[in-house]
Amino acid sequence: MTRFVIGPDVALHLALERPAVSDDHQLVAPTLLRSQVLSLLYQSVRRGDVTRADANRQLDYIRGLRIRLLGDRALQRTAWSLAEELGWDDTLDAEYVALARLQADAFVTLDAGLARSVQGLVTLAAPAALLMPA
Repeated sequence: MTRFVIGPDVALHLALERPAVSDDHQLVAPTLLRSQVLSLLYQSVRRGDVTRADANRQLDYIRGLRIRLLGDRALQRTAWSLAEELGWDDTLDAEYVALARLQADAFVTLDAGLARSVQGLVTLAAPAALLMPA
């Protein structure tokens, strides 16, 4: 079984595309994923990008994904250290990278800048790696 860390960008991408995620993979994320996804969808509704009903459908899809949410002390310590090492202003992205470093095989992100900044620190994968083989 391959363990992938996904961020809110990938969770929302999956909610829009609704692909079949392979049963051979386990999705993991920091506990903050839930709050970030909720906030991003709320902002989208406020901007008029999506309806509240569409946002609720996306939330339901994400809630239905088997994502193991983690947030222990070791993760927080590692995230803090990574944020310091990389000179980041906060630890949000660092939690995803720390989780990839500590407990996963790869980190999946759609954020090209984030991917560039952590290249070499963790293994990166494209969202297509999550899908069932054709």
